[in-house]
Amino acid sequence: MGYALAASVLAAGDRVTIVGRDAARLAAARKQLQADGPGIATAVADVSEESAVERLFAGTGPVDHVVITAVDATGAYQHVSVLDLPAARRLIDTKILGAALVAKHAAPTMPSTGSITFTSGIAAYRPAPGGSIVAAVNGALESLAAALALELAPLRVNVVSPGWVDTPVWDAIAGDGKAARLGAMADRLPAGRVGAPQDIAQAFRALMANGFITGTVLHVDGGHRFI
Repeated sequence: MGYALAASVLAAGDRVTIVGRDAARLAAARKQLQADGPGIATAVADVSEESAVERLFAGTGPVDHVVITAVDATGAYQHVSVLDLPAARRLIDTKILGAALVAKHAAPTMPSTGSITFTSGIAAYRPAPGGSIVAAVNGALESLAAALALELAPLRVNVVSPGWVDTPVWDAIAGDGKAARLGAMADRLPAGRVGAPQDIAQAFRALMANGFITGTVLHVDGGHRFI
């Protein structure tokens, strides 16, 4: 989803910096994205480490918009009776505290017309057994955005909440059963299909562009909340 957003921003002629923990993956993404436009830079940082986030924004200079998709949910999908506390803490550190740290250090570099957008997910609104911590963390982003929309005003803070999106993460989740699982969900959704990364990128762009939306969750889930 972040890759699709970067491609969209570059295609519009704007500049973008993509950030991640893995320098090799960033370099590969940059090489692919350069076909969409020359204005791309990369930076290595872990959002769960405040010193890294502080260095990131000290080095990038002024930025207009920040979108946060970072998450480490490895091992977090477990029944609460066998909760792996280190896995839960990694999820909280990356998705909640990481988002707060980015807001803390990005806001001083941004114009009053800028925006910060977090990424939640359908788990907050349609939780499932084995996903209690994931649901809680995604739900917490809505409260965080609402509070920061007041604290950082007139800077805008919002959340995009995707539903099921056909991304490579499903290869790890479902393996050879990916097509069947996504197809079954597509048959249930009012939209008649699962999401594509470009759908989520368009939602991010909409929140970046509309200067009258703040403290809001934009659901991009094909109607998943209603089934």
